[in-house]
Formats: sequence, structure tokens, C-alpha cells
Amino acid sequence: MRHQHSQGRVVVTGASGGLGLAIVERLIADGHSVVAASRTCPPALSELIERDSDRVAFVPLDLAEPETLQAFARDVVERFGHPFGLVNNAALALDGVLATMHDREIGAVIQVNVTSTIVLTKYLLRPMLLERRGRIVNVASIIATTGYNGLSVYGASKAALVGFTHSLAREVGRIGITVNAVAPGYMATGMTAALGPEQLDTIRRRSALRELIDPSDAAGAVSYLLGPDGARVTGTVLTVDGGSTA
Repeated sequence: MRHQHSQGRVVVTGASGGLGLAIVERLIADGHSVVAASRTCPPALSELIERDSDRVAFVPLDLAEPETLQAFARDVVERFGHPFGLVNNAALALDGVLATMHDREIGAVIQVNVTSTIVLTKYLLRPMLLERRGRIVNVASIIATTGYNGLSVYGASKAALVGFTHSLAREVGRIGITVNAVAPGYMATGMTAALGPEQLDTIRRRSALRELIDPSDAAGAVSYLLGPDGARVTGTVLTVDGGSTA
């Protein structure tokens, strides 16, 4: 049985499926209370809320609508109190070679993955500053450093999150707030569904463990950074990729 460590309410963005849902499930198992934020509340998330309504609440959030972010943060604080943690997991991945990518698509990826993520962090950081404690975890990607054909804008957005992580950690560390990033490798989720069997086989062969990671593996890294053992860890990037970048 996992050691439970109830620390407070954690906001998880992009909580509707894949890694986000795995993070919500893991944090509940750890003893946290969770605000699951995403554009929609699909059946898997609804079932989770029905089973454990005292610990999980859904609040709609669309990072493509930056004008709603301040109101979202205010609503969360008014309803649930000052958050202990924020997991910036929501992301938009539009693949395509840069030369033919529409300007609107480039702008959409940067808006969701960088600008809105930073602005949301600003608003939820403020109550953490008042409490003089908190944990922020940004979900980056190994693509931020390795690159991948057709994902230049996505890779740029995740590299921006890594830079954001390092500097914000220095900014708020003296107040007792940690800021870290988790960089997952390729996972068996909807994000990799577009890859063909040959591409997936190539990824497996390149990894030290010869396999794709599961969303629960990356969720475990988030759990560590939000748990008691992660209290003295800040400004770092925890890579979970089965050894793809070893």
C-alpha cells in the first residue's frame, strides 16, 4: 500500500485523459485532494469523481481562452482554498513541418503551452506566496532537448517551460515554494496514437529498457515532486523516458 501524504489541494490541468488522468489517479492514491481542470469531463474522469467526490472536483478550463484564466484561479481559490500544488500538464501538440504550418497553428501551440500556462501559474502562485509554501510541476518533454521531426513548435514550447522552471524556482525558493519539471518520453497515449508501428518500434529500440513508458510512470515522478521526499528538490527536470536519452 502506498504511503499517503495529505498536503492540500492540487490543481492538475489537462486532466481529462492520458497522463493528466494518470496524475489525478496517483495524487488521490497519495492522499491529495485534486482539482481536475480540462476543457471537458469525459466518462473516465466522471467515474473517478463519482467514486471519490470528496477528493476530486472538476472545474472547466481552456488554456486557448486566456481571458478566462484569472477568473478560473479566483474560482478555485474561493471554492477550495489556497492550493498546495499546481501541475501544468495541459498541452497542445500539432505536428507538421514548420515551412507549411499555418501561423494560427504556431500561435495556438505557443498560447496554450507557454503563455497561458505561465499566466495561470502567476495567478495560482499568488495564494501560494501568501501561504509561504507550494509545489509547481511543469510537464515538459524529452523533445525539448532531443528534437523530433515535425514537432519544432511543440519542442520550442516545451523548452520554454524548462527555462521557466529554472528561473521561477530561483524566484520563489526563498519563500518555500518548489518549481520542477517532469520530462516524459514517448508514452502509449493519444499523443502517440498517430505514430505508426515502425516509428514506435524505432523508439523502443532506442530506449535503454526497450519499451515505451506508461503514463503511470510519469505520474509517479509528479507524485515524488509533490510528496514529502521532494520537499528539497527544486529547479530541476526529472526525465522519465525508459532510457531513450541515456
